[in-house]
Amino acid sequence: MQKLSFFLLLLSLSITSCKVSDYASDAKPVEHTIWDSLLQKHVTEEGLVNYKGFLQDSNRLQRYLGLLGSHHPNEKHWSRDERLAYWINAYNAYTVQLILEHYPVESIKDIKDGIPFVNTVWDIKFIEIEERTYDLNNIEHGIIRPKFEEPRIHFAVNCASISCPKLQRFAYTADKLDQQLTEAARSFLADDSKNKIAEDRVVLSKLFTWYGGDFKTESGSIIEYINKYAPVEVDADAEVEYMDYNWGLNGVD
Repeated sequence: MQKLSFFLLLLSLSITSCKVSDYASDAKPVEHTIWDSLLQKHVTEEGLVNYKGFLQDSNRLQRYLGLLGSHHPNEKHWSRDERLAYWINAYNAYTVQLILEHYPVESIKDIKDGIPFVNTVWDIKFIEIEERTYDLNNIEHGIIRPKFEEPRIHFAVNCASISCPKLQRFAYTADKLDQQLTEAARSFLADDSKNKIAEDRVVLSKLFTWYGGDFKTESGSIIEYINKYAPVEVDADAEVEYMDYNWGLNGVD
């Protein structure tokens, strides 16, 4: 319990420090076909990542990151779904790049920078998009969560760890975004290595405690929320517990 409280404190401090202001850009929306093909090639159906394969394909990954880096989303030319798809893909692609820069590594949390216990791997500012420099926390907590208020993004962004919702084998795109986010939610809740769902008892990922406010329904019940996507309907008074989180790398040889 003390470890969880300490983690939640660090998370809260990190979130409050990662807000970003709007950025004026005249860029037009981009295609995510390179990223889509890389995911199909180097990610398994279970969501495990062939980082060695990504290393061999680093030129193509750099082409995609270069495309992202020269096109900053904006409300002038981009729809809401184009912007959200971009930021989800950016988070996942830059996370893969961060792992590759330190590969081999046993856990993303082993990548260190800044002040211990204050700065984490998610605070490393290495993401350059036009004239802005971001870290992963900026993207998730400074842009995606506050600007889009879409709880399903927690099942789409991938933190390169075993307990994370899996990295899907497709790029998110505006024309399929709602369907893709629903698929990600259902896939995560149906994976009994990450959530154990039964009618009278659920053992959930700690994501549902870390970001509990994002999953609030009118009743305030987490059961009501997960029943939208769970493989079986859970009783309203079901027992709720939470799993330990495995931060081991989501890699495969």
